[in-house]
Amino acid sequence: MIDKRTRPPSSPLLRQLNSQFLRFAAAGAVGTACHYLVLLALSAGAGIAPGPAAACGALVGAIVNYWLNRNFIFRSERRHAEALPRFAAMAAFGALLNGLIVGGLAHLGLHFLAAQVCATLLVLVLNYLMSKKWIFPSHK
Repeated sequence: MIDKRTRPPSSPLLRQLNSQFLRFAAAGAVGTACHYLVLLALSAGAGIAPGPAAACGALVGAIVNYWLNRNFIFRSERRHAEALPRFAAMAAFGALLNGLIVGGLAHLGLHFLAAQVCATLLVLVLNYLMSKKWIFPSHK
């Protein structure tokens, strides 16, 4: 059991940041579920190579994530004309990075689903930072 006297105080900003990241991750899980369904359908079902299948899945997940992030996570009032191109650039970069990671790890012999989990974790952190600071920044 952790002694409250030895635990560092938690600031309201840190609690808000942790809560926001957890909500971002939950929204990402919804997008990721869509992503994985497309990955499985294309790779296992249609016989498409894991790298391109993962990239297509990431793009589908990105559409879901934009809507959730803009409306529920960051509650952004930034115009779509500003936010959407930035989000699209981030999503394209994430899809490319995701495809490279999955393709590279699958080429090295890792099962494509295990490779996808590795790629998902890395891209999650990068997307949160880019979303918070560049796409949907708080102007308070």
